[in-house]
Amino acid sequence: MANIVTCSRIICSIILLFLPVFSPWFYILYLVCGITDIIDGTIARRTNTVSKLGSKLDTAADLIFTAVCLAKLLPEMHIPGWLWIWLAVIAAIKIINVASGFVYWKRFVAEHTVANKVTGALLFLLPLTIYFIDLRYSAVVVCCMATFAAIQEEHFIRTGREIV
Repeated sequence: MANIVTCSRIICSIILLFLPVFSPWFYILYLVCGITDIIDGTIARRTNTVSKLGSKLDTAADLIFTAVCLAKLLPEMHIPGWLWIWLAVIAAIKIINVASGFVYWKRFVAEHTVANKVTGALLFLLPLTIYFIDLRYSAVVVCCMATFAAIQEEHFIRTGREIV
């Protein structure tokens, strides 16, 4: 059942590609994708059907949803230069984290910290607030949290805490 929910996120993500950004149907499917991301893991844990396949499928669904959202939303958003620089710094820290995890633990490490989950939630909410909160303000909140989460993730990787 959990894998079916995850697959529905992949299908909804692909459909998002063909919808006008910020249209009612775009928002509906966007929300469906977010809800399925929350409930698939819960369903798997409650039904005792957690599996490596489900975990990989969830990661693939997340990547597809993220790629679709970037492709659809970025061209529609007016992102100031300073924000691009901040995003590049966060991306660089995350790339260093992946490399560090591989060097320290001889495998790719995914940190599911509370800070990373809060960052994901804030990032998910960002497009929903675009019409009533100026991006320059909402993005600062998201980027502050993402920066903290990325630095915390590196600390956990180096100290061996919460390695998943």
